[in-house]
Amino acid sequence: MNKETNKLIPEIRFPEFVNEGEWEKTTVSQVAEYENGKAHEQDIIAQGKYVVVNSKFISTDGEVRKFSNSANCLAKKNEILMVLSDVPNGRAFAKCFYVGKDDFYTVNQRICKITPVKADGKLLLYLLNRNQFFLAFDDGVKQTNLRNEDVLYCPIILPKNPNEQQKIASCLSSLDEVIAAHNQKLEALKAHKKGLMQNLFPQEGETVPKYRFKEFVGDGEWVEKTLGEVCKMQAGKFVSASGIKDNFMEGFPCYGGNGLRGYTKSFTHSGNYSLIGRQGALCGNVTFADGTFHATEHAVVVTPENYIDKVWLYYVLVLLNLNQYATGQAQPGLSVSNLEKLELRVSKNPKEQQKIASCLSSLDDLITAQVEKIEQLKLHKKGLMQGMFPKINE
Repeated sequence: MNKETNKLIPEIRFPEFVNEGEWEKTTVSQVAEYENGKAHEQDIIAQGKYVVVNSKFISTDGEVRKFSNSANCLAKKNEILMVLSDVPNGRAFAKCFYVGKDDFYTVNQRICKITPVKADGKLLLYLLNRNQFFLAFDDGVKQTNLRNEDVLYCPIILPKNPNEQQKIASCLSSLDEVIAAHNQKLEALKAHKKGLMQNLFPQEGETVPKYRFKEFVGDGEWVEKTLGEVCKMQAGKFVSASGIKDNFMEGFPCYGGNGLRGYTKSFTHSGNYSLIGRQGALCGNVTFADGTFHATEHAVVVTPENYIDKVWLYYVLVLLNLNQYATGQAQPGLSVSNLEKLELRVSKNPKEQQKIASCLSSLDDLITAQVEKIEQLKLHKKGLMQGMFPKINE
């Protein structure tokens, strides 16, 4: 552990490098070469030899791709590609992408290519990705555009020993691989849930689900109903913005049209209810509130009839994709009268409803646990990086 101040020595260091002394303060220009990307807009095709790296590609970690057969700015393995331009407070701004193979990516304009010369490429990636030096150029008001000198003059600190650079990069890369594996597991769970919901509920034109638990196979067709026949819907109560606090110690959860807004001293309901957002771009969003809470006037509180399982109805509402029934352009909205007319099919046996709800709830618990695990890993990585890199102002 580093007990000295004003020393460029990390708090956490691998044992074999403890006696290596201080890290070296330098700039990007002294350890790497810089090149601006080139325009590819006229060369985009549906499928091509090269992936065009633009801000959308980097911001989605490579999921959104465009292609070209023209390599106007070919990237090589171990190079770093960084977004130079974004809207105010943009999440893509200064985000970096590591090139893992040769002659596969071509770099678009407003993306720069950084070629490590005297630094480990992976370590340089961790140092430059969303670096605070770059983020300080974003004033939160106007479009931000980094110049080549802005990138080249960025101060960084590096271990003098290349082996220490590689060891740190390898450690963080391994952790990234673990996080990526857990993200894949999360996506697999979400895909499994989506498939289950399609099979556990009758699809359009069907009277029974494709998959049915064996104890309910002989129960016959599901009954056609309207949403107004199976539940009552009523908007919540107004609460002033000043009455909503961020601290959960302030009282009860307060739900608006898009889920949890904060906490209030008052409450409107106690129990388990589905809440439907009824105003704004995300109207139709469905939240399941459990406990004592306040629902604002922007949330429709759903109270099922006695023969309807509350959790089962929540999943039905999600499946209905309520946003498609919104009206209005500038401020889309959902009216209770229109919601009441929506058709659905209902299992006559409450136990079948409960079995479906229990199955999907268990899967949601697994998804929630997986999300929390990923967040814990990200926090661990953040803490590790804070300990493994000296503060530049020390």
